Amino acid sequence: MKVVSRVGRPDIAEVHLLDFGDGRILEAVEALQPPLPRERKWVLLVSTMFGCPINCPMCDAGGDSRGPASAEEIWAQIDELVRRRFPDRIVPCQQFKIQFARMGEPALNPAVLDVIEALPLRYRAPGLMPAVSTVAPAGRDAFFDRLREIKSSLYGGGRFQFQFSIHTTDEPLRRKLIPCRTWDFGRMADYGDRLYATGDRKIALNFALVRGAAIDPNVLRNFFDPAHFMIKITPLNPTHKARANGLRSLVDPLDPAEAVLIPLRDAGYDVVLSIGEVEENRIGSNCGQYVRTHLAGKRRLAGGYSYWDSAAD
Repeated sequence: MKVVSRVGRPDIAEVHLLDFGDGRILEAVEALQPPLPRERKWVLLVSTMFGCPINCPMCDAGGDSRGPASAEEIWAQIDELVRRRFPDRIVPCQQFKIQFARMGEPALNPAVLDVIEALPLRYRAPGLMPAVSTVAPAGRDAFFDRLREIKSSLYGGGRFQFQFSIHTTDEPLRRKLIPCRTWDFGRMADYGDRLYATGDRKIALNFALVRGAAIDPNVLRNFFDPAHFMIKITPLNPTHKARANGLRSLVDPLDPAEAVLIPLRDAGYDVVLSIGEVEENRIGSNCGQYVRTHLAGKRRLAGGYSYWDSAAD
């Protein structure tokens, strides 16, 4: 493995491009949550696939899939980021989150489970918390069953984070935003109810809200118990794919309209409006952003990837 490039701000986020040969490059991110120092919260986002086969219309990682990363290739990303800060593999952060969410759908790669299961043996990290975000592709029951077993045996008491990315309660639109066969809401709710245990973090239902996308609390209440599920609203980050497909964010990071949250809270849900540092869009470290697409296209994008434009200049 060779580090091709590293761009960003160490006080916010850095994107690492890692070359595994034959043009196979993975992206990994380390990030903070200002104003919290690294000792309080340190987040790694690692790739589970070389590109992504799902090809969501707002995500720059789709459309160039070269298969899943091996467990060794996932470890290489984590080790690279950890050794730069903590070469002895002792990570003293109060919360040390590893998100399997940079590029690739984790449920399509069984190696993700091998890594999650072995994490506590590889690092001395009392704040370790794996995080899995998925669109719940159909036909991956074995993956999700084993994930539930690993979580139950190793990561109880709020030390595991799980998220379904669903984006809208409008089923025809959801199939366009997530163009693969997925579990329906009933199947997601059943799995979430079985995954959740007393003391756990609630399972997140993530909505990267595009304009015109419905988020109906009545539909959600028909399936998802507010005792086990919470709602996370995020902006649609600036990506080349979103621009090409005419998708615009309902949530403005600089002026968030919180009115959309009120009906969801009235329905009994905990609701989080998750807006990070705008600087992360310029770095290219946010969800849906994929630096290789930007560099290959040689096109500038308003609001995103400007650090890489400067690096190229």
